[in-house]
Amino acid sequence: MEEADQPSTARMIDFWLGGAHHFPVDVAAARAFEGAYGPCAPLFREMRGFLGRTVRAIAAAGVDGFLVFGAGVPTQGNVHEAAPEATVLYTDVDPVTIRLGQRILAGSDRAGYGFGDATDVGTIDPALLHRFVPGWGRRPVGVIFLGLAAFLDDATLAGTLDELYAAVAPGSFLAVDFDSEELAAHPQALAMMGPAFRMRPPAAFAPLLGRWTPTADGIVPVQHWRPEAPPADLPDAFYGALATKPAA
Repeated sequence: MEEADQPSTARMIDFWLGGAHHFPVDVAAARAFEGAYGPCAPLFREMRGFLGRTVRAIAAAGVDGFLVFGAGVPTQGNVHEAAPEATVLYTDVDPVTIRLGQRILAGSDRAGYGFGDATDVGTIDPALLHRFVPGWGRRPVGVIFLGLAAFLDDATLAGTLDELYAAVAPGSFLAVDFDSEELAAHPQALAMMGPAFRMRPPAAFAPLLGRWTPTADGIVPVQHWRPEAPPADLPDAFYGALATKPAA
């Protein structure tokens, strides 16, 4: 397996989820972050649980094509595992993670992986988009936008979500999350996130969705979004929502 000399958040999350697709540099970074913050695996298990529940909700609404931005490693309960009858295009900007994802999915005819900048859907290979998200722009789709909002300023995030709203067909869904101000109490961990990282108070989340309409569940801590068991007693580090572009 190809080695990496820089840690990747995607592969650090794979480590926290108990996966096998990460490198020593990722493990070292994950353990350093835990030294500054505390255990991360339970938080990311809840985030992956939120992903699974939103994907199953989208699939139950009759949507069978998904576009995933900032996809990371496509294992450990990712979209094609949560909706096995659907087709899925995973995208990311990290070349090592993309090649890793392509190897993992090499035998699949329902899931693919390619380059895609979340702020510019035009960077996605049109052939991949139309193969794995057939009817893009004409049929409802599920857009997965997790782990990204914290690295976009308000104007870029709002503009990106509005462009996605304009690009998808009515009846489409958006799964999105936001980072709360949890790390404010952990300055060493916050410094590790880099200068682009943005925490936001919960009151700031809804306006950033623009024309997207959250479901009746609202924007809530991810462990409280349609829980299938009593929610874990964890910090409210991540808030999430499932939003729609209403059918015409």
